Amino acid sequence: MEHPSIPDRLYFKIGDVARICEVETYVLRFWETQFPQLKPNKSGTGQRLYRRRDVETALEIKRLVHGEGYTIAGARLALGQGRSNATGPRVGAPKGESAADGNRDAVAAAIGRARAELRELSAMLAEAQPQPPRRRPRVSSLQAESGLLFE
Repeated sequence: MEHPSIPDRLYFKIGDVARICEVETYVLRFWETQFPQLKPNKSGTGQRLYRRRDVETALEIKRLVHGEGYTIAGARLALGQGRSNATGPRVGAPKGESAADGNRDAVAAAIGRARAELRELSAMLAEAQPQPPRRRPRVSSLQAESGLLFE
């Protein structure tokens, strides 16, 4: 998934960011509550003013949640690790490999295993579809011969 181009501006309104990220504005407002990294400034009238860094953060959140299938909590964790590990390579990592690269590979492998396990469970559930319980009639059939409701 390629990132859309971000115009060269100082501030972006929420509608502009929503168009760039191809999400609704309410999604951006929700992400603000869930991700401490996404904190746009507000004007005197309360209008959200996103900086370029905020737009890039929103695009990264979208990539993690919509593109790679992370949960909100998982994306928050991945985004937090990406920020903290961006300072340098991890100890014992080959030259040129950062901690984020190693973590990304481990996470991708874990996701692959989880997907395979979910597919297996789904197949097992599809095989064992139980029959719906039979319902007894609520009213016993009336005796048509007598023509009486009560005996």
